[in-house]
Amino acid sequence: MASLEVRRSPPRSRRELEVRSPRRDRYSVLLPTYNERENLPLIVWLLVKSFSESGINYEIIIIDDGSPDGTRDVAEQLQEIYGSDRILLKPREKKLGLGTAYIHGMKHATGNYIIIMDADLSHHPKFIPEFIRKQKEGNFDIVSGTRYKGSGGVYGWDLKRKIISDGVLPCCPGWSLLRLSDPPILASWDYSRGANFLTQILLRPGASDLTGSFRLYRKEVLEKLIEKCVSKGYVFQMEMIVRARQLNYTIGEVPISFVDRVYGESKLGGNEIVSFLKGLLTLFATT
Repeated sequence: MASLEVRRSPPRSRRELEVRSPRRDRYSVLLPTYNERENLPLIVWLLVKSFSESGINYEIIIIDDGSPDGTRDVAEQLQEIYGSDRILLKPREKKLGLGTAYIHGMKHATGNYIIIMDADLSHHPKFIPEFIRKQKEGNFDIVSGTRYKGSGGVYGWDLKRKIISDGVLPCCPGWSLLRLSDPPILASWDYSRGANFLTQILLRPGASDLTGSFRLYRKEVLEKLIEKCVSKGYVFQMEMIVRARQLNYTIGEVPISFVDRVYGESKLGGNEIVSFLKGLLTLFATT
């Protein structure tokens, strides 16, 4: 009886294996926090729920800036509940700014995509799967949540918040968790269309929502943008989009509903508004 000859395929190179079996995408959520003790458990639970139901590979990186309200203690408890492979706690001793918080978080991120969002429940994680679908459909470098297109809108803003963002906006139904019994707060007039309007006129960035902070980035794109950005505070998010256009990065948009915080106090005050206007003029003069 003739023996069977077993032919072994030559070993594949690492490059061939990567082409044939591309690695699974992993999404790192950066959550900068300051006095978010009450909001943090809810936003983490919603993130875990959204990722688990969608089968998305993820990690959540909490960057707490020395919160005096015990936010770090809560984060440590969440890490015990969900596991250190899913919840990474990377605290800092004091408030050092949003941009540096992202830099600090990215040093520990293992994902090839970075998601930035607020920890105060203003951004619902249910939109993240839509961000990911949008990115895949258009192969975008950045996907930004927008309150100003399609079904996007705002719940619960007072006049001060509308001035810093964009005057009167139609409210978008569909926030299924919070303030179900509260009517949306609408301003009675358009206050010069606020900061977003001014930015569109002065900078012409080609994106509808510049002051928002709910976005998905390719990791290498976010790293490059942070290198280029010089702004701090609320102007930082705006400069990110302006610089992205200068560097010819592609930007997709997904309509979102934004809900004002339920717990804790807003970080937006009079000083931030003045700083925003100064930063806007600086960007206009230098870009």
